[in-house]
Amino acid sequence: MNAITPRSPLGQLARPGHSRPVLSRRQKAAIIVRLLSAEGQKLPLMELSDDQQTQLAESIAQMRLIDRETLHEVVEEFCAELEAVGLAFPGGLDGALKLLDGQLSASAATRIRRMASGTSRADPWERVTGLSADLLLPVLMEESIEVGAVMLSKLSVSKSAELLGKMPSDRARRLTYAVSLTGNVAPETVQRIGAALADQLDAAPVKAFDTGPVERVGAILNFSPAVTRDSVLKGLEEDDKEFAEQVRKAIFTFTNIYARIEPRDIPKILRAVDQTRLILALAGSKGDNAKSAEFILANMSQRMAQNLRDEMKNLGKVKEKDVEEAMNEIVTAIRDLESRGEIFLVAEETE
Repeated sequence: MNAITPRSPLGQLARPGHSRPVLSRRQKAAIIVRLLSAEGQKLPLMELSDDQQTQLAESIAQMRLIDRETLHEVVEEFCAELEAVGLAFPGGLDGALKLLDGQLSASAATRIRRMASGTSRADPWERVTGLSADLLLPVLMEESIEVGAVMLSKLSVSKSAELLGKMPSDRARRLTYAVSLTGNVAPETVQRIGAALADQLDAAPVKAFDTGPVERVGAILNFSPAVTRDSVLKGLEEDDKEFAEQVRKAIFTFTNIYARIEPRDIPKILRAVDQTRLILALAGSKGDNAKSAEFILANMSQRMAQNLRDEMKNLGKVKEKDVEEAMNEIVTAIRDLESRGEIFLVAEETE
């Protein structure tokens, strides 16, 4: 910014015969900060270095009164500099990560976080609190009670409650009591704990798959032909009976509807399914699938059920392949409703 000569020495209003001294950029910055603060603007001054924050505070403390003409000139010069900016970058690796969030691979993002951890002035708790409860739970279980109490104090109330609900009651009780003792923990200590936790979480190896092997195999077999599914499960039982049992529980097919869907959820499912595909699936149901077909028909209005039965009779003979595809579409609709939290699958009873 060009030098500006005020009407009077800093701290005084203009008097006739006095020359106007030159304002430094730091003093001009103090004027802008004071003006914006008076307008109720919240400035991100914490993004400045500690030295810059201290120098700005000192400049504000030394200044008293600025005449209106000088204020207008400083504001005009500040606006001119802003208008001259064509493009601004966030600055630092933390800013780059926020800018590219969702566009980097997991491995690249982790590598950049590790690079940034040693030099960043950003709050490490922003990284920790932004993670899911599933990622935070193992850390909370392994860390000391004291560190866990600090962690719970920094997380949102809802996420802390979710974490407490996923751990043994004894540890949950000890952690909640320890939270009551965190009142005198120094801010520097909280910051160091946050940095250590962020480093620990970033050091965890990136998983190649979003879901575990049981869920992946179960999802594949969900949409496999029944003959293939039964054959694979039989082979899995011979190789690893425990894994096969877990996969069976993860599988949800048309056959499972009558046992794992609440009767009150049938209307929601019917609204999410094309009626012609529903009629085809119901018409071709036989064997174990017939129970699910009757379950669906029994949990709708009698008039609608009768209309569907009439449509099923008019279809005549249907191809098994077409029936299986229609059933898979119904299963997909159910899974979509479940993922959105609109319905919940009933857990299978363990024999």
